[in-house]
Amino acid sequence: MEVGRLLLVLGLVLVVLGLTWLYAPGLLGWFGRLPGDIRIEREGFRLYFPLTSMLLVSLVLSLLLSLLLRWFR
Repeated sequence: MEVGRLLLVLGLVLVVLGLTWLYAPGLLGWFGRLPGDIRIEREGFRLYFPLTSMLLVSLVLSLLLSLLLRWFR
């Protein structure tokens, strides 16, 4: 039963993020353009490595999962 609740909450979080991404793209316009995101563009070559953005996503997800696990114990 606990796993079901966890999946329900994670699903709701994903729905909220998806709706935000679709209907309010200006709120996340800064994402991917943070200092530390690597972008190299040359003729015939493009490399984009969002290092800082992915570290931020990892931090937020770790905090959310930590809170959820404490909430369900």
